[in-house]
Amino acid sequence: MAFTFTDENVREQIATGQPVVIDFWATWCGPCMAMAPIVDALAKEYEGRVLIGKYNTDEESEFCAENRVMGLPTFLFFKNGAITPIRVAGGVKESVLREKIEQLLAL
Repeated sequence: MAFTFTDENVREQIATGQPVVIDFWATWCGPCMAMAPIVDALAKEYEGRVLIGKYNTDEESEFCAENRVMGLPTFLFFKNGAITPIRVAGGVKESVLREKIEQLLAL
């Protein structure tokens, strides 16, 4: 199961320096709901190597605004306590998301 990011815990998790993938989503977003099982499966697969989680934009907003997330779903990738240039917007195939996670690990 994917980690649940909030405005209270997201910076602390990123600051650990570990690779982090955040899925910005909302319950009303069809593509977000389609991506949910993929995100959960990848979170389980990469457990211990990458922290993969979800940030509900209906319940949280500060971190979303700071990172200029305008469309959903959006995936942001962090490593060594900082955002990386890797970014995915919209619903994508599992293979695309996996490729981006592997890129993150290679940084």
